[in-house]
Order: sequence, then C-alpha cells, then structure tokens
Amino acid sequence: MSAASYLSIAALAGLLVLSTPLLGVYMAKVYGGGNAPGDRFFLPIERFIYRICRVDPKQEQSWRAYSVCLLVFSSVGIVMTYVILRMQSILPLNPDHMRSVSPSLAFNTAVSFATNTDWQSYGGESTMSQLSQMAGLVWHQFFSAAVGMAVAVALIRALTRRRGTTLGNFWADTVRSVTRILLPISLVFAILFVSQGVIQNFHAEKTVTTLAATATHNVALQQKVPGGPVASMLSIEVLGDNGGGYFNTNGSYPYAGPNAIVPLLCTWLMLMIPFAFPVTFGKMVGSRRQGVVVLAAMAVLFSLSVAAVVPLENAGNPNLSAEGVTQRATAANPGGNFEGKDVRFGATSSALVAASVTATSAGYTNAAHESFVPLGGAVPLFNMMLGEVDPGGSGGGLYGLLVVLLLTVFIAGLMVGRTPEYLGKKLGAADMKMAAVYILIVPATVLIFAGASLLLHGPAGDMLSTGPHGLTEVVYAFASSANNNGSAFAGLSANNPYWNTALAISMLIGRYLGMIVVLALAGSLVRKPVYAVSAGTLRTDSPLFTGMLMVVVVVLVGLTYFPALALGPIVEHLAGHYPL
Repeated sequence: MSAASYLSIAALAGLLVLSTPLLGVYMAKVYGGGNAPGDRFFLPIERFIYRICRVDPKQEQSWRAYSVCLLVFSSVGIVMTYVILRMQSILPLNPDHMRSVSPSLAFNTAVSFATNTDWQSYGGESTMSQLSQMAGLVWHQFFSAAVGMAVAVALIRALTRRRGTTLGNFWADTVRSVTRILLPISLVFAILFVSQGVIQNFHAEKTVTTLAATATHNVALQQKVPGGPVASMLSIEVLGDNGGGYFNTNGSYPYAGPNAIVPLLCTWLMLMIPFAFPVTFGKMVGSRRQGVVVLAAMAVLFSLSVAAVVPLENAGNPNLSAEGVTQRATAANPGGNFEGKDVRFGATSSALVAASVTATSAGYTNAAHESFVPLGGAVPLFNMMLGEVDPGGSGGGLYGLLVVLLLTVFIAGLMVGRTPEYLGKKLGAADMKMAAVYILIVPATVLIFAGASLLLHGPAGDMLSTGPHGLTEVVYAFASSANNNGSAFAGLSANNPYWNTALAISMLIGRYLGMIVVLALAGSLVRKPVYAVSAGTLRTDSPLFTGMLMVVVVVLVGLTYFPALALGPIVEHLAGHYPL
C-alpha cells in the first residue's frame, strides 16, 4: 500500500471522529422532545408542513398506528413514483426525450427507491428524464432515509419509557429528520460537490467532438455528453445511505466523481449518520456507556472489513504476477488490482468505498465488485450478510444491532443463570421470538429467492457467469435487495420482468416486514416497567459484553450463510479463478 492509501484511510477516520459526537448530540436534541438548535428557523417550516398535511405532531401513536402511517406513506410514494415513470415521455423536464419506463422496471424502481434500496436495473443517463430523477427518485432518497431514522428513534423511546403505550409520532419524527438533519447537510455538501466539479444543471444531452480520432481514417470522434442536476442527487444519495446514482457508472463517472476528494467526502457522508446514531442512543437512554458499546461494536466490525478488503485488493491479482506484471505500489503507480476500477482513484479508494457502501445500506459505487479478487469480493457480500449493522443504514443499522443486542442479552443471561434484562427492562419469550423473526427475515428471503432463481431455467440464463462466480452474482443480488443496500456485483442481466419483480418483492419483505417486527418489539418493550439495577443484573456496558455482541453478530451470519460463501467466493479463491 502507498502512503496515499494510508493517508486516505486516516483522513476518513479523522472526519468521522470529528462528526460522530457533534452530530450524535445534535440528533438527540432533535428527537428528544425539548428545545433543539435551530427551533427559531425550523419550527415555522414544520408547522406549515403539519398544517398542510393536517397532522397533529403532538399526538403520540401506538406501535400499530405508527406502523400503519409508515406503510400508508410508503405505499403512496411507490404509486406516485410508478405513475411518474410510466408517464415520463409526456411530462416536462425531459430535454433528451426519454421514453416512458416499462411496467416491470417502473415497479422495481419505485419499490427500490421507496425502500431505501436504490437498486438500479437501468442506466440513469439513458433511461430517466430530469423530472423523473428529481420528482420521482430524489424525494424518496430523503424520505426513505427519514423513515428508517424514525423507526430507530421509536425503538429508543420504547427502551426509555416506563409502562407506556406510545412510541412518538411518525409524521413528526419523519419531518424533523428531513428538515433538521438530511436537508441542511445535503445542501452544504451539494454546494461543496459543485465546487469540486460535480455538475448541476438542466442541460440536454450535447454532442461534442473529441480530441481522439479513428486509427483508420483519422476522423475526429463524437461523443454524447449528458447534463442534469447531479450534485443535489449525489449529496442525499450518500448521506441517506441510498445509493441510486444519476449515472450508470455512479461514482466513477467523471461528472459525479471528478477527483479523489469526492469519493472521500461521499464515504464520510455514508458513515456520518449511522455512526452518530449510537451517540444519539446513549444520550436519549441516559447512559453514555451504552452508546459506546453499540458504537464500538459497529466501529470494530467496520474496521475489520476495511482491514480485510483493502490489503486484498492492493495485493493485486496473482495470475497477473505469474505473467510478470508488476502490481506493487510505487511513487508513480498506486498498484493493486485495477480490474474493474477507476484508475484515477486506485485500489484503496475503491476497496474503501466498497466496504463502506456494504457496511451501510448505500449502493454508491466507483468500482465493479465482480472484478475484485474472490476474497476481496466476499467482503462486501459478507458485510451485507451481517445485516448491515457495521454501522448499517440511516437508522436501520442502529435498530438492527439493538435487536441483535437484545438476543445477546438473552444468550448471556442463559449462560450465567441471570434474568435477561436490558436498561432495566426484563426480556420475555415474546420479545425473543420477535427478535428471532427479525433476524431470520432477510436470510430466508435471500436464500429462498436465490435458490429458486438458480433452479429456474429462464432466470439462470440471465447470469453472465457460471460456476462459483455465477452463484455469487445471484446471492449478492438478493442480499443487496433484501438488505436494502442497492449495490450490484455486476454480471447479471436483471432488467427483465422476472428479475425486476423478484428483486422488488425481496426489497419489500426486507424493508417493511423487518420494520413492522421492530415496531412490534418496541410496542412490547414500551409497556414494561423499569427495574432498578441490582447485584444480579447482567452488565451490558462492559468491553466483555461488547465482544460478545460482535461474536453473536458474526456467528449468526456464519451459521446462516456459510454454505453460500463456501460454494461461491471461497471455492473461487481456492480454485485460483481471478478476474482478468
């Protein structure tokens, strides 16, 4: 690894150390119910929104009412986006005269952006009009992230309230997430991205004459250069852990990734809110140490994934080394495996982005994960298989890890003979059943859909690879969709009715069934009394418990997904099948 590689990793760590406590404390004040910074500016805006929508933000809701509002809001959003995409050809702001999107692709895309997945079975610059990008897709990137944040806050309240029946107000939590957190940060970084060369305009596609010429006739070549409001989409794409890019090649397209600074800022934005949420959690439950446990588990698991994938990609391709190709880092060449990567950014930047987008729920990419060395490609897949809790998406990472934490408390209680208890609330059989259901939802969806797709003749024919690599392509696709990640391994022709429908259904199951179970668990916890800590209480704020929490996360993944990993990237590595 070059000095620049170490510098980029250190810069990311420094930015996160700076933003995590500041944003975490601010978010605790936003959701805490009392006075919050910026009230004088934000409150009039929020009151106007509530008045227009006829919502009483002070009316608290039970977990059932909270769930109904969430589902109704998301369903309306899906229908609205579907209609926009199907009518795209006759709507305004379509300077390149894009045709209307096909029914299966419109359904897949509407579900994808509403569920915070942002899986894209299309090339944005060749499929979507500017209106579709903004009114159909970008608004979902704000509100789908806000919905995840709202569910996380509802679970935190359930752990802090004594014999309650309500979890807050869905509309208030969602609106405050957008107006006070997502919009301000997105605005600042959109301006910053423009300053770095990311485009922001409403220009139609332009045909330009390039400096290159054909080798046979020495005739200048022409190229079509797209325009569009890219910077405003990029900022919320990464901040909300969405991932859906304006261009097909996403962060490696020069207008979306003009220099090495932009992917670094994008990686920071992906990790900013997920890492801040444990601080928010600690402040809201009144125990800084409990927040540190969650934050430490997230940080260690994420650091291990970076420590695995970055050296693997920097080591290069041994098949090329055998042919005498030098892949070692030098002052002039960053070195490493450059297959499927943007040569401007190098192996370290691509590997760091890959680890970040799959540790969160962001699908933003600047490299083809399919072209990573086998074990290097296994790391992003494993990150998603963890349930994206290291640190996970905006809100989703926190409530996902808290569910595993409750299960860890139960296991630890059984091991030492103590009543399972967390933050003074005793955990019963019903709570553990709901935690188990939550943990099984995504693996069952991934493995059932992947298995069925491999057995069916038609879908199997859409795989561009066979053997272990083809298996990884399919498992990755459903792991990405069910975990609402959105990144693609590549190598799968997914834009057809079967794949569009199957992936959309897995997105819906992974997102909304999981959220409903979390809210039902919150409804159970909020009704419980809070007991005082005694000598028999199992400590959940110690390094020992933090280590056990991480072990439970990894073991759950190992027991569930190991056969798929063994038959896919591990076999590919042992067989020496490296991309060329």
